[in-house]
Amino acid sequence: MPYEWSASTDPGGTVRRLHLWPHRSLPRRGFAAFILATFTLITIPLYPLLGTIVLWGLLPFLLLAVAGVWWGLEQSYRDARLNEDLTIDAEQIRLTRTDPRGATQEWECESYWARATMHETGGPVPHYVTLSGKGREVEIGAFLSEDERKALYGELSDALRRAAQPQGG
Repeated sequence: MPYEWSASTDPGGTVRRLHLWPHRSLPRRGFAAFILATFTLITIPLYPLLGTIVLWGLLPFLLLAVAGVWWGLEQSYRDARLNEDLTIDAEQIRLTRTDPRGATQEWECESYWARATMHETGGPVPHYVTLSGKGREVEIGAFLSEDERKALYGELSDALRRAAQPQGG
């Protein structure tokens, strides 16, 4: 799953942290192999044209196609730099979202008032998960798959419920 829970114990209680990131199905090593394979396969039709003027007419278009594939995959890697960090403790919840360009957005709320909601329809994606509290509603994990959002909702609801319980009881 492209999210991970961690817990740390501090003097005031337990702090739970959730780190979410978009799924990356193609590692960098696979990226290089894919570009090489694409280049190799796309040049096969050029071999009979070696030594002819037609080669020079087709070559720029084939190289442009490889460059387009490379650019598209690189853009996917840039977009995948998005991440979200949620910190839950007994008093406060803080969500920090860092977009691919490095800009951050933050939301915080008292743990007791925070609620997780799953919108099965009506959101930008099915089973859209939001956090609400302090008069605002913010999305969390919209880039996850539908099954991952469903699992996240259950885990997030449990973590919020535990955080809202009075300490020592």
